[in-house]
Amino acid sequence: MKKNYFYITLLFFFLISFSAAAQDSKGNTAVMQQQNIEDLNIYPNPVSSDRVYITSKSGQSKEVEIYDVLGKKILQATITGKELNISNLTAGVYIVKVKEGEATATRKLIVK
Repeated sequence: MKKNYFYITLLFFFLISFSAAAQDSKGNTAVMQQQNIEDLNIYPNPVSSDRVYITSKSGQSKEVEIYDVLGKKILQATITGKELNISNLTAGVYIVKVKEGEATATRKLIVK
């Protein structure tokens, strides 16, 4: 009977260590794949007008997605310049996701 408890305990520790190793490897690959956009600026923030400006060092076109605090996508646009029209947003706090090439970044935006 003691032999069975030993094998069950050994199996239990093996499964826990295997699960932890699998979770660590998933987390590392996600961090390695994400690249940040160099010198990303979103201004003015907080914004009280109908326009917000998004600039970066490279100046490539950007795919912009704006989410509310509940995670619902409110706006999706591709901008080639630096100006984004946000006239349809009501006052509140939003999350802005910007993708430029393979790099992505997220920022908080406050609309007054």
